[in-house]
Amino acid sequence: MKFEANLKSLRNHVVPDWFHDAKFGIFIHWSLSAVPAYADVDQGDLVELQKKEGIGAQFFKNPYAEWYLNSLRIDGTQTNKYHKEKYGENFRYDEFVSEFNEKIKNWNPNEWAELFKDAGAKYVVLVTKHHDGFLLWPSDFPNPKKQNYHTSRDIVGELTSAVKSKDMKMGFYYSGALDWSFNENPIVDLISLIDNGPIDQEYADYVDLHWHELIDRYDPIILWNDIGYPPKGNMYELFAYFYNKHEDGVINDRWMKFSKWFRKIVKLWPIKNLVNWIVNREIEKGGVSTIEPPHYDFQTPEYTTYGEIREKKWECVRGIGHSFGYNQFEPEGQHLTLEELVHMFIDIVSKNGNLLLNVGPMADGTIPIIQSNLLKDFGQWMKVNGEAIYGTRPWKIAETQTNDSINIRFTTKGNNVYMFLLDSKLEKEVIEVDLDIDEIQEIILILKDDNKRLEWSRENSTLKFILPKTIEPQPAHVLKIIINP
Repeated sequence: MKFEANLKSLRNHVVPDWFHDAKFGIFIHWSLSAVPAYADVDQGDLVELQKKEGIGAQFFKNPYAEWYLNSLRIDGTQTNKYHKEKYGENFRYDEFVSEFNEKIKNWNPNEWAELFKDAGAKYVVLVTKHHDGFLLWPSDFPNPKKQNYHTSRDIVGELTSAVKSKDMKMGFYYSGALDWSFNENPIVDLISLIDNGPIDQEYADYVDLHWHELIDRYDPIILWNDIGYPPKGNMYELFAYFYNKHEDGVINDRWMKFSKWFRKIVKLWPIKNLVNWIVNREIEKGGVSTIEPPHYDFQTPEYTTYGEIREKKWECVRGIGHSFGYNQFEPEGQHLTLEELVHMFIDIVSKNGNLLLNVGPMADGTIPIIQSNLLKDFGQWMKVNGEAIYGTRPWKIAETQTNDSINIRFTTKGNNVYMFLLDSKLEKEVIEVDLDIDEIQEIILILKDDNKRLEWSRENSTLKFILPKTIEPQPAHVLKIIINP
């Protein structure tokens, strides 16, 4: 199919099967902020902070280390105080460039790719430029505001080669709306967030050229833009260009354009107050989603999930801890446990979602041991239970409980329905659940070594099955219910 640069044509694009099948990807935030590696750790994750204090609080108490530069520019923040004490009041953020480029000399992209592959990831999304404007590749279109504001190694190219060599797909994140090398005014609330991105033609061309360069030079299959897109950017032309190179490519939902007139309107006090009230109300109800652009392939809720099966494909995006970028002060208790990760992941998959789980490497490219160990342990669970994950689709219901309150999630593939028991020990031998499912052929417990065929019976709507007396604990156990064709 030939795509044209208009909505009618672009909306003919269909989310490819590989993205539905993949389920699990790795996100990587690695930039200059990994040198100071600092953010506030006292406020909970982003959604918790927003619920407690409103959306404006996230900028003064930001848990994201990759937002270091913005937090630094706000007087009175913990980051501002830390920076002055550690580096001195006159030390500029871009002075971290030389230290970062020195530290990355021994980075080994193949070690990353091997870790991600072993964790069960099917795709990787690398931040090529975050809001600080620092580039992770030697662009032919360098930053016009700062000289040599890029990595000394071609991080994008080297990692792309390593990832593809492990038979994983590669995607790129790019901060389209925000670039703090073009605008030194800090973001302190929702309105200044909307108004912070450059609106001139120079910046729009800069972003357009970067996206085209990334596509032509490195051949990604995922375009993962953030915050929005320059009002004068040629977004539809970019989408058509990308789809015509990769009809099986996908584009996320963070491409909204905020025009000059829209920015003026939201600054008017009655509109400003109304916008803040609406957003904070949505936070109280469960979290804020991105304003949907006219075209996208999948939604990207951040540090939150959905409570029901979604018709539109979605991808939960979050860090292992409360930050995406590396925060050396983040305590162990703020990181996901294996059980939390597995349960969250299963819930996401049961509702038509993928998980894009972030790692935040240190400045030298070392992935912190608490993050790498979690990925390794998760990979071991996936090796045993992957057939109930990869290539599946949501069943007719996403969740229920056993009669003794064990939480259950479902997926399906072919003639199989997979039932996930979200209980690590399964101390009861007899499990009963009210379930509308007919024509059962057999029920199999998936185990690390030999799967076990279970005895089962039905009485009206109650399905009863008997588990082995001893089962090796794992974060969640999977039953394969085979249905007569």
